[in-house]
Amino acid sequence: MNQIKTSAATGLSPFLQRHSALIRIWHWLTFITIATLITTVLIASTALQPRQNIKLVQERLASKGVNITDDQAFAVSHSFDDKMWDFHKLVGFALAFLLLSRIIIELTLPGDEKMRVRLKKVLSPGGTSEDVKLKKHYLTVKRGYYLFYVLLLVIVLTGLGIAFGRDVAFLDHNHRLIKQIHSFCQYLMYGFVFLHLCGVILADITHSKGIVSGMINGNKGK
Repeated sequence: MNQIKTSAATGLSPFLQRHSALIRIWHWLTFITIATLITTVLIASTALQPRQNIKLVQERLASKGVNITDDQAFAVSHSFDDKMWDFHKLVGFALAFLLLSRIIIELTLPGDEKMRVRLKKVLSPGGTSEDVKLKKHYLTVKRGYYLFYVLLLVIVLTGLGIAFGRDVAFLDHNHRLIKQIHSFCQYLMYGFVFLHLCGVILADITHSKGIVSGMINGNKGK
């Protein structure tokens, strides 16, 4: 199918589109990467939170006959937290690579699979009232995806700013602001991931059956 046709013409939702292998691989790698980043943040902020583990470190060492101060226990517990954040940074580099690769993939996709071409086709006039309704919903979802890419760009840039900030005077001077923006955007990402999962599941069981499997098999027959 070289055009996005709505359900009135084909019996299919405009969300059931062909996806190249590169897009599908990128999608799942990005999902795994973002999920890993979220997991590392949650673990570092809870189970490995340094000050919450001071007493645990002291108790474990005391059972071995070693008594240490709060500052010494904090240094020990902080080392484990640092390791988790180091891993978080490495995964962040992977996310930066994925974002760059998405731009390259978009430039190399066949014309009918490019985002701007698909949007242009959906924006074309005509169709039944049901078609118009589906088109509006499709456009709303696509705008959400564009916001996601903007959010992803900000997270990647601020993350790189934190990672390399100590080596660049401007970034080092604005380290606190960059970190605040990065932290704020992560909560927006949590919200997007939650809404995306809920939206995809809801669509798959209602008007767009097969949308999830389509990101696996590519909807080649659509």
